[in-house]
Amino acid sequence: MTLHQVLRTTHRWLGMVLIVLTIINFIAFGMGHAIPWLYYLPLLPLFLLMFSGLYMFVLPYITKHPGSGA
Repeated sequence: MTLHQVLRTTHRWLGMVLIVLTIINFIAFGMGHAIPWLYYLPLLPLFLLMFSGLYMFVLPYITKHPGSGA
């Protein structure tokens, strides 16, 4: 597996982790169990998603060849 494939797979799994943590967060706060560190828990996968997503967005522009005509 190439680095690009690993990054795309990791990005997908991080998205799923973010969704699960956000659902847990809403359920916990809806039940009245406001734990301060639980509020900040989804931020780690969110920032990792941001960096990996920005890298995948910029990657086609970085890898363009000068003579490709596009």
